[in-house]
Amino acid sequence: MADQPTPLMPHATATWLVDNTGLSFEQIAQFCGLHILEVQAMADDLAGSKYTGRDPVYAGELTQEEIEKGQADSSYSLKMQKAPAEVTRTKGPRYTPVSKRQDKPDGIAWILRNHPEMSDAQISKLIGTTRNTIGAIRDRTHWNIQNIQPKDPVTLGLCSQRELDAVVKAAAKKAGLENAAADPQVEASDKARLIEELRRERQENEKAAAEAAQEAEAAAWLQAKRASEEEQLSGAPLDTGAAPEADSDTDEAVDTSDRG
Repeated sequence: MADQPTPLMPHATATWLVDNTGLSFEQIAQFCGLHILEVQAMADDLAGSKYTGRDPVYAGELTQEEIEKGQADSSYSLKMQKAPAEVTRTKGPRYTPVSKRQDKPDGIAWILRNHPEMSDAQISKLIGTTRNTIGAIRDRTHWNIQNIQPKDPVTLGLCSQRELDAVVKAAAKKAGLENAAADPQVEASDKARLIEELRRERQENEKAAAEAAQEAEAAAWLQAKRASEEEQLSGAPLDTGAAPEADSDTDEAVDTSDRG
């Protein structure tokens, strides 16, 4: 049983088996390739993530007869009816996480500037983009061209240094530029240029952060000042004309004394 494959969605399958069968936690854990404590947590609603149950019978991974055998004998090990098909990706551009996709134009611009020998197909496969996007950045017709800044795709996390080196080497070989690509002076120049770009970017970020801090401090000071002024105005005594009334009382007292 050690070589038996697990269901395509083991946690969801385990959730369904817990809710719809009388199998033991150990049987479910063994069939789904999970720890028995994980199954126990699902049954007690203590799992950190809630899974929607997936019916393994409907998916063809388990038969109702196998479930009944397991329910009749708690020591019985469930047998997979049909192993799930492996999902492979052989065509199309490479997948890029959503958080990195906004950095693609910067990486493409860097490649176009530093490695013009690379074809659009090579760039598309390396970065995971389309030829239309590459062409728009090359022709400077991209909708966000004003904000695109060439940055090393390795630094941006769009590809590894090994992948970039392999594509650059293949492109140079195809273009007959092997010697130029392997020239230590060219490599040193590229490295120095990259270091300078990173240093300049870091300085710009530090400057922007300092300006933002100053603006926040000024805004806080202005807000505190306005609050202090409002507090002073709300605490000041109001002029209700009390003084003139006191004067009239005095005048009345004087008139009474005169009459006496």
